Amino acid sequence: MNCPPPARDPRYDRQIPLIGEEGQEKLSKATVAIVGLGGLGSITSQYLAAAGIGELIIINANTVEENNLNRQLLYDAASIGLPKAPLAARRLKSLNPCIRVEWRQARISDDNIGELIPSADLILDCLDNWKTRLVLDRYSRRTGIPLLHAAVEGYYGQVYLSVPGRTACLECIAPSNLNVKRKIPVLGASVGIVASLQALIAIRYLVGDYRDEGTLILVDGRRPGIDKINIDPNACKCTRA
Repeated sequence: MNCPPPARDPRYDRQIPLIGEEGQEKLSKATVAIVGLGGLGSITSQYLAAAGIGELIIINANTVEENNLNRQLLYDAASIGLPKAPLAARRLKSLNPCIRVEWRQARISDDNIGELIPSADLILDCLDNWKTRLVLDRYSRRTGIPLLHAAVEGYYGQVYLSVPGRTACLECIAPSNLNVKRKIPVLGASVGIVASLQALIAIRYLVGDYRDEGTLILVDGRRPGIDKINIDPNACKCTRA
């Protein structure tokens, strides 16, 4: 496909007045790694692809299950049983043929994360378990790559941007018991709100227009409403190491 320069691409006409031509160029040169292609990842990845992020690295080890379909909008009934990563890559490329999409059908760990994400401008945590989230957190601190976390349960969700050396790390806000295994209840619309917020923050951070790094954003779909909690980096051992 013959792709015009990002700042002249008609598909971005509605967002360039907000982020500017320079901002669109920044997005086109950015690499974002998305770990997890469930409810959060399937929505966030579509917004980032549509916005013109130059390269997406998408990582997931699972196949599509029927109980995914209330919230994982990259997939449909015909996707059941298929591996998520290559399926998601094809659909994201069809959404925006002018971006690059690399996929890894793999389960991320401390041993392989450097191979799966050799470099990136931003890592998105779209996972559903804290043990693997902390793998991303350790890699973020080791490499200096910022980590944008999101999580959802029921009507509620949270988003947090951790920037190594400037903010508290993800471990500082992790629950004390990481071994609890249970089926998490969730509404698809709740996932959509949090995933959209995660995508918005990612775009604003990449264009240099986000000021709430180190702030835990809490989404309450019952009221509905949004609250913010400033996490003191000086109270976190990772910034004092």
